Amino acid sequence: MKENIVLIGMPGVGKSTIGVILAKVIGYRFMDSDLVIQETEGKLLKDIIEEKGTKGFLEVENRINASLSPTKTVIATGGSVVYGEEAMEHFKEISTIVYLKAEFPVLDKRLNNIKNRGVVIEEGQTLEGLYNERVVLYEKYADIIIEENDLSIEETLELLAEKLNEYNQ
Repeated sequence: MKENIVLIGMPGVGKSTIGVILAKVIGYRFMDSDLVIQETEGKLLKDIIEEKGTKGFLEVENRINASLSPTKTVIATGGSVVYGEEAMEHFKEISTIVYLKAEFPVLDKRLNNIKNRGVVIEEGQTLEGLYNERVVLYEKYADIIIEENDLSIEETLELLAEKLNEYNQ
């Protein structure tokens, strides 16, 4: 079994919420890579994006995520982590990667102000366009996919625990 569990997926799927509870349940530490980025850079995500642009932010995100070396940790990543090839290859080596997947209509209801969340989205790009672009990458890197559309947090955790057990057999 790999030492860590990395949660990937769109903003609003519950990576941080699920991650904190999962870490408690399995006795792992919890890390939010967006908070690590903010701490390392000394700025909020939205300010880094504003200052460096989306491309500059993605470079910072990739560099910081590729340098993380935790053990026995559940890591909730930012939704754009999948654009960073080095970071994702690094996570593949040290972690089981879990894609928390929600269909677009579900996400569309959950997300209202994506700008304040520090979401990496190009000028003029729609949330649906961003979703369609990222789904391919999430599926490419995922070891496990959890379809969580109509699931409660408890049901998502139950399914995740089941899939992790199967995967690690």
